[in-house]
Amino acid sequence: MRTPSIGGQVAPGFEEVRAEFERNFARRGEIGAAVAAYWHGDKVVDLWGGRRVPGGDAPWQEDTMVVVMSSTKGISALTLAVASARGWFDYDAPVARYWPEFAQNGKADITVRQLLGHEAGLVLLDEKLTMAKMRDLDHVARVLARQRPAWTPGTRHGYHTITLGLYMQELIRHVDPAHRTLGRFFHEEIARPLGLDFYIGLPRDIPAERLATLQEMSRWRALLALRSTPPGMILKILRPGSLLRRSFILSDLQWGQRSTYEIELPAGNGVGTARAMARVYSALAEGGAELGIDPSTFARVTALPPTDHPRDEVMGVPSYFSLGFMRPGPRTSFGSSQRALGAPGAGGSFAYADPDAHLGYAYVMNKLDFYLSDDPREKALRDAIYRAINRQRPRPEPARPAPTASPTASVSSPA
Repeated sequence: MRTPSIGGQVAPGFEEVRAEFERNFARRGEIGAAVAAYWHGDKVVDLWGGRRVPGGDAPWQEDTMVVVMSSTKGISALTLAVASARGWFDYDAPVARYWPEFAQNGKADITVRQLLGHEAGLVLLDEKLTMAKMRDLDHVARVLARQRPAWTPGTRHGYHTITLGLYMQELIRHVDPAHRTLGRFFHEEIARPLGLDFYIGLPRDIPAERLATLQEMSRWRALLALRSTPPGMILKILRPGSLLRRSFILSDLQWGQRSTYEIELPAGNGVGTARAMARVYSALAEGGAELGIDPSTFARVTALPPTDHPRDEVMGVPSYFSLGFMRPGPRTSFGSSQRALGAPGAGGSFAYADPDAHLGYAYVMNKLDFYLSDDPREKALRDAIYRAINRQRPRPEPARPAPTASPTASVSSPA
């Protein structure tokens, strides 16, 4: 098999990351992928390679974009943090303060924090959303507003696979004085100023030649993946009436089709480059000032997540979430401290900010795999980046406000 072409560059001291990226193609079955990292605001890793189309010869280029599934949730959560910093909403206020119709069916006291922390119990919908219905955001808002929680909000949490993004969308539409959608607000206020190739709602003028095609999960590979799947999650997958299985059939979206990318689904259909995601997370890792995030909002989003009920009612495994971000927890370890925040995506993509390491990181690919966390392709790159950081001469810490969240930790390679 022909060795895939690798493009891009790494800063001095980060050569091991390139070596691991090459090993992904030689030993770990990679088809097409990209990885990027910014450290202390400087780009230190920017690599891409392989094939944009599985089974074809089209190469993955510098500007190739790919759908990142639930890694979109972290970008959406960051967008909400920017809106909160503008004073548009308070994380600890009831959602119904900003969206009165939301109060229906026992939801009057659900706070924004509970909603974004997957604690609201709003995993399912009583109506399947077709593509046509999802384009009618007023209709979607009415469907969301009438839902009844599956559990008493705030008493437990469970992964809101698709619905979280729909609720994020409505919150932005209600609090933004211009009533923009989340994707439009992100594009106008974050992506365009930073020059990011990332979209929630793909514009029609983006040529198809810039988009990577997914190699989706086959039934055979799914069976092989059971070897690395936690038993609790296997039970949820196999049980027909489980919240996990039912949460995946809320719409008729067809992943891999461009029409699915052109609507806005802030929980899962973001399309972009690893470079763009690492860049925006770098801005967050540096305190968020470049994004318009003030120190008090930054302290809120990086504060320790709640840990009083770690078992995820939907996934069947322990997990920690806070304000829309996944956080390091008992099963998923990333970053140099619990202040790290981001989101993984189905198939293997992952992007996050590590404030204590001053790191913004992202990995994307077009071969979907089945690891719930620590996909070997991504984990090898992430660990190599931390080893490179640890080998660097320490940089002086810039002056910053006294921490209000957890104490900082020294940089270490995640377990």
